[in-house]
Amino acid sequence: MDSSSPILRLVLGDQLNRNHRWFTAADPAVTYLLMEMRQETDYVVHHIQKVVGFFAAMRRFSAWLRDNGHQVIYLELDDPANTQDLDSNINGLIEIHGFARFEFLLPDEYRLDQQLKDLCTRLPIDSQWFDTEHFLTGRDDLGQFFGQKHYLMETFYRHVRRQHNWLMEDGKPAGGRWNYDRENRKALPKNKRVTRPKVFDHDVTELVDLLQSSKVETIGSIDPQHFIWPLDRDESLQMLDHFITDCLADFGAYQDAMHSDHWSLFHSRLSFSLNSKMISPQEVVEKTLEAYDRDARLGLPAVEGFIRQIIGWREFMRGVYWAQMPDYASMNELDHHRPLPGFYWTGDTQMRCLHQAISQSLQTAYAHHIQRLMVTGNFALLAGIAPDEVDRWYLGIYIDAIEWVEITNTRGMSQFADGGIIATKPYVSSANYINKMSNYCRSCRYDHTQKSSRDSCPFNSLYWNFLLSHKEYFTANHRMRMMYSRLEAMSAAEKSKLVSRANVCLDTLDTL
Repeated sequence: MDSSSPILRLVLGDQLNRNHRWFTAADPAVTYLLMEMRQETDYVVHHIQKVVGFFAAMRRFSAWLRDNGHQVIYLELDDPANTQDLDSNINGLIEIHGFARFEFLLPDEYRLDQQLKDLCTRLPIDSQWFDTEHFLTGRDDLGQFFGQKHYLMETFYRHVRRQHNWLMEDGKPAGGRWNYDRENRKALPKNKRVTRPKVFDHDVTELVDLLQSSKVETIGSIDPQHFIWPLDRDESLQMLDHFITDCLADFGAYQDAMHSDHWSLFHSRLSFSLNSKMISPQEVVEKTLEAYDRDARLGLPAVEGFIRQIIGWREFMRGVYWAQMPDYASMNELDHHRPLPGFYWTGDTQMRCLHQAISQSLQTAYAHHIQRLMVTGNFALLAGIAPDEVDRWYLGIYIDAIEWVEITNTRGMSQFADGGIIATKPYVSSANYINKMSNYCRSCRYDHTQKSSRDSCPFNSLYWNFLLSHKEYFTANHRMRMMYSRLEAMSAAEKSKLVSRANVCLDTLDTL
């Protein structure tokens, strides 16, 4: 093919990687395509900040491409030429502009991967895909690494660290241990100074008005004149620098802590920047390690704990996703079918922990991993909520939620719907854990110390009821022996009271 033949290159909203080789030098034969589509706003109900965040970042990326001499077609949501569908938009542009070749970066969502593969079989021109040049591992690396054996994050994490020689000394882990998780489970002490979170101040009124006039259904709230999230690579690097300088030293110890006065605590909140590819995991790790080498305030437990999230869980979850899809999306091992309580959409519940975590999510499109796993996810699992409904909620409400990372964390890690592919035991707890790691229980209408009384925290009876309901399934799980030994020590009368209280809670979920 003549090298001057016009090429159409698709860039999806989560592929905003300025450092990709595609963008090294402008080529007059190449036109880049970015699109705001109802196909993407409507497949679940998204948080308004999520839609605005992706569209605003896409617009900035498009402007950056043009400023660097690239040819760009950008279809805004209300463009009359926008059919709101990826296939028909691409077909139409090929016909109008006479493109001789179509190229795309591999999508990270299975549905888009299938859609683009199907589209390419029907296009009248040649097509080719390219890697996004973002992840540390390939799509298929995890499946090939483990073969048919059970996946174990810790094993994969160590493998990636060895590959890159990160936190390694003479082939051994720095400090003599691979994992410092035990040091990273502290509650926030009284009077602990918490750094103000790094936020931005963007005016996104135009985009909010566009979504409203287009009648795009969304959840959550937004201040159109003060949008807080980073929208390009430069701002994402500012977020990273702020985290390393002002938060990382305390991140490790308090990464599992929750507090009603601090929505961000010491977390990096880089997941939106990472998942949209404005920055890469490699540079996040390398900048963290550079800081560790020069800053005596940064302890190994904090640095290792953060890096484990980036090169451990993130890469591991992606690997599981591509090894298990599409079957993974329909797994429901525990046969849970109860509908999601209405308060997940409003935060209107008397349970302080859930009110806090959900209200924060609706206000900021963000909650950290323990709020997601041990508050909203824990309750959904104990209440037997259908995994499909839990998936849709998590995929919609968080600004960083893209299916490859959301569904593995939700259906696997949180809901145990995959039967243990990701987690070796279900992540469930009573109110005791929430009280230990937060200040939520102090101002709650329910008593976290009571198990079966009318005013007892619903988490307590639901926890023991969950263990009783799934006893046959879990008794052979060695990691749950302690839980079941405590259950067996209870009298029949105590168990009966717990089940009775749990049933009342389950029958009145929406009013709790």
